[in-house]
Amino acid sequence: MLVRRIARPLLASSFVYGGIDTLRNPQSRVPGARPVVDQITAKADEQLPVQLPRDVEQYVKVNAGAQVAAGSLLALGRLPRLSALVLSASLVPTTLAGHRFWEHEDPQERFGQTAHFAKNLSMLGGLLIAAVDTEGRPSVGYRARRAASRAGQATEKSLDRAQKRAAKAQRKSEKRLRKASR
Repeated sequence: MLVRRIARPLLASSFVYGGIDTLRNPQSRVPGARPVVDQITAKADEQLPVQLPRDVEQYVKVNAGAQVAAGSLLALGRLPRLSALVLSASLVPTTLAGHRFWEHEDPQERFGQTAHFAKNLSMLGGLLIAAVDTEGRPSVGYRARRAASRAGQATEKSLDRAQKRAAKAQRKSEKRLRKASR
């Protein structure tokens, strides 16, 4: 559909541009990302048997790379549902790291950060819609349920035929037995 061909590149453009900018200059994003990375790695260290690396710049680069790759795929219409899901997952820490409006005292700065935070929430909503968009085709769940139903029906038909053949064979053998006993 034409709308998808226009909307996907528009939605992806911000991620590709921002990701490339971050890959070129990751140091500018490190101070904002540090609190988020510290929280995530602390939680992960509690629950995982291994410790995660603490290099914040590396996490920033990985996130930016994921945004460029998934944004490019979304813009090209390749694996759109998966790429929208990856972008959704990368947008959450990006928003929490980059637009911490609750930490700002200056009303103008707070308003700007709040506006960017709300913009990112809107983009998240668009990505979630793109992630579940089946382009008019039945979903995987529907196709799986339908295939299971058809397999069940085919199995029931096979069982019915096998039971009829077994009953017929039993009648034949009983008839032969009666003839043989006479």
